Formats: sequence, C-alpha cells, structure tokens
Amino acid sequence: MRVEQDKATGVAVVTLDREARHNAIDLPTAAELAAVWREFRFADDVRAVVLTGAGRAAFCTGVDRGVEVPQPSSPYSVDDPLVAIGPKANDLWKPVIAAVNGMACGGAFYLLGEAEFIVSSATATYFDPHTTYGMVSAYEAVYMAQRMPFGEAARMSLMGTAERLSARRAYEIGLVSELAEPEELLAAALRSARTLAACPTEAVQGTVRALWSAKQAALQQALAHAPALISLGNLAPERQADLFTARRAAPAPRIR
Repeated sequence: MRVEQDKATGVAVVTLDREARHNAIDLPTAAELAAVWREFRFADDVRAVVLTGAGRAAFCTGVDRGVEVPQPSSPYSVDDPLVAIGPKANDLWKPVIAAVNGMACGGAFYLLGEAEFIVSSATATYFDPHTTYGMVSAYEAVYMAQRMPFGEAARMSLMGTAERLSARRAYEIGLVSELAEPEELLAAALRSARTLAACPTEAVQGTVRALWSAKQAALQQALAHAPALISLGNLAPERQADLFTARRAAPAPRIR
C-alpha cells in the first residue's frame, strides 16, 4: 500500500498497491489499511483522502484467495479479515473519496461502502462473485443495499459473476457520483478532495458524521446478522475452491 500526502492542500492519496494481484487484500494490507485510517485521525494536515488502486485493471477484488483465516466452530462467530479495513470502522470522519479504476468486486465493497462518494473510471465495472463460488454475500450486500436501489443491490449480489454493472449504469443508479476517463480519474477525485480539504475541517467532519448518523443504526443492525449468515450458508472451503478453479470455463459475464 502507498500513502502520499500533499501538505499544501491537505489531501492524502491511499493506493492499494498489489497490481499483480488485482489489488486483492491480504492480511498485511488489511492491517495497513486499518492503521492508516487511525493514523489520519490524528493528522491535522490531512483533511480529505482519495482511495484508489494501482493500475487500470482493478480498484480492488476483495480478499486475496491465498489468505487463510482460522475460523471458530460456532456458527454465530466469524473472523473476517476485512471487517475493519474501512475508514468508518476505524472512527475516521474525514471525507474519503473512492477513485475506482477497473474491477471493483466482492470485498472491495467494504471500502466503497464506507467512502463518502465514488468517482469512477468510465471503463470500471462492479460485481459481487460470492454466490457463484458458494459464499454468502453478507457484509458486501448490506453495504451496497445502503448505496444502491434495493433491486439493483439484490441483482448484483445474487447474480454473482454472470453480470457486471457498468460504470455508466452505476452512475445512473447513484452508486457513482462522477464518471471520468481512465487517464483523468485521479485528477477528478483530487479536484473534489481539494475542495473538501479547503473548507473548515470541523464543519466538514461534522457534516460527514451527520450524514452517516442517518444510516448508522440500520447499518449496524444489519451487519450484526452477517457472521451467522456466512457460517450457515457458505460451502466448505474445498468446495468453494473447486468452484473458483472451474471459473475459467464459465461464459463471459454480461455487462449491463
């Protein structure tokens, strides 16, 4: 992960820097994300943040398939390596703008779900592969149900890898607030971040907190059910692996 800070403007850029792995998140990256959000709470010279991924192929493709997380036997408890990777999970109330380049799928929604708004490359796509591989989309579906019309969130969560949401469609339904050409993506996100950073930070952070208070109670109630739903609905890891290995034979996804 890379963190770059422009003290003159008060904007920091956080880049998921695992391009060869489509910016999938391994355990060290998950820990780094949590640490940087908590660090920004005390950094008075950081007043707004842009979060993006290295390269143009992917913003983030969720948890790295190579990550192994031992799980408790109780169906009421799941150790999720991504549960604390977002800014709000780490009590950061400075505005975060996601600049989405390429694929954003699965666990990427932990991050997108806690960003204030999304600036998207016109070539980006959004999808949730969980059901295809025998996994419950719980946290991801909850976050997206708060950012998208219910029918769109349900369709994306349930259709798995069969469909991908185009950037244009994501913009039309309100998931994305601005579209940019790939080469102009970061500049577009930085333009908004600099505007936010130039305002009195107390007023900005208070407004961020007010916006999230409108949805926080429902969000926390919904997320509380996620561990049990995952434990009860997920296929065994070896069966998931079989389905993941067989993915190459599947037809190309529909882009809508």
